[in-house]
Formats: sequence, C-alpha cells, structure tokens
Amino acid sequence: MKISQKGLYALQAIMTLGRRYGNETVKIRDIALDSDLPEKFLELILLELKNARIVESVRGAKGGYRLRRAPAEIKLSEIIRLVDGPLAPFGDAEQLRSLIITDPDHRALYGVFLEVRDAAAKILESTTVADIVGEQGKRSKRSKRKTKKTPALAIVHKGANTN
Repeated sequence: MKISQKGLYALQAIMTLGRRYGNETVKIRDIALDSDLPEKFLELILLELKNARIVESVRGAKGGYRLRRAPAEIKLSEIIRLVDGPLAPFGDAEQLRSLIITDPDHRALYGVFLEVRDAAAKILESTTVADIVGEQGKRSKRSKRKTKKTPALAIVHKGANTN
C-alpha cells in the first residue's frame, strides 16, 4: 500500500492529538516536536484536517489544535482518504470491477487486486485512532529523552528505486 509522506505526517499528527485528547489544545510546535514533523508542512496538513472538521483550532495564548471527535470515532481510512485519496494501490473498487467485466483475459488478476484492495480498506475502516494510541487516547508514559523514531510501515514513493 502506498501512503504519501503527507498522509503519514497527517496520521502521526492525529496520533499526537489522540494521545492528548481531553486535555488542553496542542500547539503546532508541540505536535511537530512530538511527532518529529516539519512545522511548516504540518500547518498545511492541520488546515486540511480542520477544513474536513477532523480537528479544530483555538486562538489565543492557550490556543492550538485538538480533535473534534473522540479518537474512537476517527477511522484511519478517513484520514488517508482525505489526504491521499483512494485507500488501495490498485485504484478504486469501481475501476477494478469495471476491468474485471471489460478485460476477460486478465479477470483473475484484477480479481486478486480487488481482494487486496478490499482487505486493506477493511482494516483501515475498522481501525480507529484510539486503537493505535491505546486506552482511548490517554497519554502514554514515555521517556523524557528523545529517540529516533522508525516508521511502523514502509513508505513507497512513486519513482523510488526499490532494489
């Protein structure tokens, strides 16, 4: 599955906000530091999430961002679709169904792609932010020292050499 860098950043920012759900708002600077994200790019992502009514911003000295809904109500599929479009690397389901009908020589291949797409979609649609941050978004206890984070999934960029 291909997730853009922007999609990964959006998910990481949502996780940070999910961990702090129910507390005060979180400043962009703190989200960037917590998730090791570039602050300027994060501003654009948060604006997109705000326009989609996933997060809200509060102005003022104690301002920042927070989730509009509980982490248990936000599906990963919602974030990925917003930022990256269709969930699967093989196009949308309707396109694959059309190919199965119109290209009988490759029907079995497109059928496999549709199954992969459906499985990926099912997992992302059944996984919430609360599922990946634990305990319904309560802040997990972490060490004060900063360690280098490694991504949980491999990101494949278009045009990248995978050899």
